[in-house]
Amino acid sequence: MHVLKLIFENSFRHKLRTSLTILGVTIAILAFGLLRTVVSAWYAGVEASSASRLVTRNAVSLVFPLPLSYKEKISQIEGVKGVSYGSWFGGIYIDEKNFFANYAMEPKTYLAMYPEIIIQDDQWNAFLRDRKGAAAGKKLAERFGWKIGDSITLKGTIFPGNWDFVLRAIYRGRDDTVDETAFFFHWDYLNETLKKAGRSWTDKVGWFLIEIENPDIAAEVSLRIDRTFKNSLAETLTETEKAFQLSFISMTEAIVIAIRFVSFVIIFIIMAVVANTMAMTARERIGEYAVFKTLGFGGFHIIGLIFGESLFITMLGAALGILLTFPAAEIFGKELSQYFPIFNVERETIYLDIIAALVIAFVAGLFPAWRAIHIRIADGLRRIG
Repeated sequence: MHVLKLIFENSFRHKLRTSLTILGVTIAILAFGLLRTVVSAWYAGVEASSASRLVTRNAVSLVFPLPLSYKEKISQIEGVKGVSYGSWFGGIYIDEKNFFANYAMEPKTYLAMYPEIIIQDDQWNAFLRDRKGAAAGKKLAERFGWKIGDSITLKGTIFPGNWDFVLRAIYRGRDDTVDETAFFFHWDYLNETLKKAGRSWTDKVGWFLIEIENPDIAAEVSLRIDRTFKNSLAETLTETEKAFQLSFISMTEAIVIAIRFVSFVIIFIIMAVVANTMAMTARERIGEYAVFKTLGFGGFHIIGLIFGESLFITMLGAALGILLTFPAAEIFGKELSQYFPIFNVERETIYLDIIAALVIAFVAGLFPAWRAIHIRIADGLRRIG
């Protein structure tokens, strides 16, 4: 208990210096946690992917469609449990800055493969009955103040024109890893409108969503599907939902690497700051350490005092930084919801914060401790006064 009291009193012997060091650690851990949360948010869609779902798209590119007639052939392939389909719509709500994911799909079969999406029964039935009906995520509805029954108009980019919808359902996620910022509607409405206007893409879809009987046979089923349509006018590329999501992430991999690099640079900078604080502290107390040695205290006790002080200052700042990460992430999550639908501080991020703080404390105390235990008693006593 006396040692802990001594460490506490030593830590605040220079209150301003200690307070600024703790503040620096707090800001560094907060910045590190937020940057790691951005990286986690970037991969949120990948982590939420199911191993039992496959995505089949055009082998050339996602921008090229596939015939709807492929659905029946895919459903007959061994290992396939269910098939649905969808098309990216790319509509704009009022202004281009109001970006959110919106697509057309066959609701009954499509949402049956996503048990993590929850819609109330009455809203679900109303959505199925209305050909112009649409469903939106809870966060998206809150963002624009939408309510059930509201009319929503999207300006088409891929499919030009103004498209009118009626909000019939607001879905929520089963847990906080589910994207609640998407907007989807009936593929039949899109297809019938295109037919009446005599446009292309009629009876064609952007991708097929496939549920398989066993995740272990994903590779075999993917090969069977692609072999079925080999040498056709629209060859396919089938991959797991996770691989499909990763294909989008790979386009921005350089940004993710840069964010990771910056997060570690921040840790190295604050490590230097804390190390400087501890070096100054140890230099001022060389005489005290010499007195300890004359009284019979060994190097272990001196190391304990120095590392204890370094650990106390660093972990106090880290604790404050971790506590501030949660409200900061909530604020940033609301501001960046259109880019990061899921912006949650993960448990792994907190573990990394703690590990980073421990590394900072250890490295910062290493040189001062080595210097204190190796200085001769006579040299240390000369510094007194």
